Amino acid sequence: MKHRANSGFTLIEVMVALAIVALSLTAVTASLSQMIDAAQTMRDRTYASWIAQNRITELRLAAVTPNVGATNGEVQYANAEWSWRTVVSETGVDDLYRIDVSVSLAGSDDIIRTVSGFAGPPGAAGEANRAWARLQQSGPKS
Repeated sequence: MKHRANSGFTLIEVMVALAIVALSLTAVTASLSQMIDAAQTMRDRTYASWIAQNRITELRLAAVTPNVGATNGEVQYANAEWSWRTVVSETGVDDLYRIDVSVSLAGSDDIIRTVSGFAGPPGAAGEANRAWARLQQSGPKS
Protein backbone atom coordinates (compact mmCIF):
# COMPACT_ATOMS: atom_id res chain seq x y z
CA MET A 1 0.00 0.00 0.00
CA LYS A 2 1.25 3.41 -0.96
CA HIS A 3 1.51 6.20 1.55
CA ARG A 4 -0.54 9.24 0.59
CA ALA A 5 0.89 12.74 1.20
CA ASN A 6 -1.20 15.30 3.05
CA SER A 7 -3.02 17.49 0.57
CA GLY A 8 -4.31 20.22 2.94
CA PHE A 9 -2.89 23.59 3.96
CA THR A 10 -0.80 23.99 7.05
CA LEU A 11 -1.85 26.33 9.82
CA ILE A 12 0.95 28.75 8.87
CA GLU A 13 -0.26 28.94 5.27
CA VAL A 14 -3.82 29.67 6.39
CA MET A 15 -2.61 32.39 8.81
CA VAL A 16 -0.52 34.07 6.09
CA ALA A 17 -3.46 33.98 3.68
CA LEU A 18 -5.76 35.54 6.31
CA ALA A 19 -3.19 38.25 7.04
CA ILE A 20 -3.00 39.11 3.34
CA VAL A 21 -6.80 39.28 3.07
CA ALA A 22 -7.01 41.47 6.19
CA LEU A 23 -4.43 43.91 4.83
CA SER A 24 -6.23 44.05 1.49
CA LEU A 25 -9.59 44.76 3.14
CA THR A 26 -8.01 47.51 5.25
CA ALA A 27 -6.64 49.19 2.11
CA VAL A 28 -9.99 48.89 0.33
CA THR A 29 -11.82 50.37 3.34
CA ALA A 30 -9.41 53.32 3.50
CA SER A 31 -9.85 53.93 -0.22
CA LEU A 32 -13.64 53.84 0.06
CA SER A 33 -13.50 56.26 2.98
CA GLN A 34 -11.48 58.73 0.89
CA MET A 35 -13.95 58.38 -1.97
CA ILE A 36 -16.88 59.09 0.35
CA ASP A 37 -15.12 62.18 1.74
CA ALA A 38 -14.42 63.42 -1.79
CA ALA A 39 -18.04 62.88 -2.81
CA GLN A 40 -19.28 64.81 0.24
CA THR A 41 -16.87 67.66 -0.53
CA MET A 42 -18.07 67.80 -4.14
CA ARG A 43 -21.68 67.77 -2.94
CA ASP A 44 -21.05 70.67 -0.55
CA ARG A 45 -19.24 72.66 -3.25
CA THR A 46 -22.12 72.10 -5.65
CA TYR A 47 -24.71 73.22 -3.08
CA ALA A 48 -22.59 76.25 -2.17
CA SER A 49 -22.34 77.20 -5.86
CA TRP A 50 -26.11 76.95 -6.26
CA ILE A 51 -26.70 79.07 -3.16
CA ALA A 52 -24.28 81.74 -4.40
CA GLN A 53 -25.80 81.73 -7.89
CA ASN A 54 -29.28 82.03 -6.37
CA ARG A 55 -28.15 85.03 -4.32
CA ILE A 56 -26.67 86.74 -7.41
CA THR A 57 -29.88 86.06 -9.33
CA GLU A 58 -31.96 87.54 -6.50
CA LEU A 59 -29.92 90.75 -6.68
CA ARG A 60 -30.20 90.88 -10.48
CA LEU A 61 -33.98 90.39 -10.36
CA ALA A 62 -34.56 92.96 -7.61
CA ALA A 63 -36.32 96.09 -8.78
CA VAL A 64 -33.57 98.27 -7.28
CA THR A 65 -29.90 98.91 -7.98
CA PRO A 66 -27.78 96.81 -5.60
CA ASN A 67 -26.28 98.74 -2.68
CA VAL A 68 -22.49 98.87 -2.58
CA GLY A 69 -21.24 97.10 0.55
CA ALA A 70 -21.44 93.76 2.33
CA THR A 71 -24.41 91.81 3.65
CA ASN A 72 -24.64 88.50 5.47
CA GLY A 73 -27.40 85.97 5.74
CA GLU A 74 -28.33 82.36 6.30
CA VAL A 75 -30.39 79.95 4.28
CA GLN A 76 -31.74 76.43 4.79
CA TYR A 77 -30.76 74.34 1.77
CA ALA A 78 -30.52 70.58 1.26
CA ASN A 79 -31.24 69.82 4.93
CA ALA A 80 -28.37 72.03 6.14
CA GLU A 81 -27.91 75.58 7.38
CA TRP A 82 -25.65 77.69 5.17
CA SER A 83 -24.18 81.16 5.68
CA TRP A 84 -23.54 83.54 2.81
CA ARG A 85 -21.72 86.85 2.54
CA THR A 86 -22.43 89.14 -0.40
CA VAL A 87 -20.06 91.95 -1.33
CA VAL A 88 -21.29 94.42 -3.96
CA SER A 89 -18.67 96.76 -5.40
CA GLU A 90 -18.44 99.27 -8.20
CA THR A 91 -16.59 98.25 -11.36
CA GLY A 92 -15.63 101.63 -12.78
CA VAL A 93 -18.27 101.25 -15.47
CA ASP A 94 -21.42 103.30 -14.93
CA ASP A 95 -24.34 101.23 -13.64
CA LEU A 96 -22.35 97.97 -13.55
CA TYR A 97 -21.71 96.30 -10.20
CA ARG A 98 -19.60 93.31 -9.24
CA ILE A 99 -21.24 90.83 -6.88
CA ASP A 100 -19.09 88.36 -4.92
CA VAL A 101 -20.95 85.76 -2.86
CA SER A 102 -19.05 83.51 -0.43
CA VAL A 103 -20.83 80.50 1.07
CA SER A 104 -19.95 78.36 4.08
CA LEU A 105 -21.76 75.96 6.36
CA ALA A 106 -23.43 77.80 9.24
CA GLY A 107 -21.13 78.06 12.24
CA SER A 108 -17.99 77.55 10.15
CA ASP A 109 -15.47 80.13 8.98
CA ASP A 110 -14.27 77.89 6.14
CA ILE A 111 -15.56 79.28 2.85
CA ILE A 112 -16.64 76.43 0.60
CA ARG A 113 -17.23 78.42 -2.57
CA THR A 114 -17.08 82.02 -3.81
CA VAL A 115 -18.98 82.96 -6.97
CA SER A 116 -18.73 86.31 -8.76
CA GLY A 117 -21.23 87.93 -11.05
CA PHE A 118 -22.25 91.32 -12.38
CA ALA A 119 -25.48 93.29 -12.29
CA GLY A 120 -26.63 96.40 -14.06
CA PRO A 121 -29.51 98.72 -13.35
CA PRO A 122 -32.90 97.08 -12.93
CA GLY A 123 -35.09 96.90 -15.99
CA ALA A 124 -38.68 98.08 -16.16
CA ALA A 125 -41.36 95.61 -15.16
CA GLY A 126 -41.97 93.20 -18.01
CA GLU A 127 -38.79 94.24 -19.83
CA ALA A 128 -36.72 91.40 -21.26
CA ASN A 129 -33.34 90.64 -19.79
CA ARG A 130 -30.80 92.55 -21.89
CA ALA A 131 -28.36 89.65 -22.01
CA TRP A 132 -31.12 87.36 -23.26
CA ALA A 133 -32.19 89.92 -25.87
CA ARG A 134 -28.57 90.19 -27.09
CA LEU A 135 -28.32 86.40 -27.24
CA GLN A 136 -31.47 86.24 -29.34
CA GLN A 137 -30.23 88.97 -31.69
CA SER A 138 -26.88 87.29 -32.20
CA GLY A 139 -28.32 83.82 -32.71
CA PRO A 140 -27.96 81.83 -35.92
CA LYS A 141 -29.54 83.27 -39.04
CA SER A 142 -32.18 81.22 -40.77
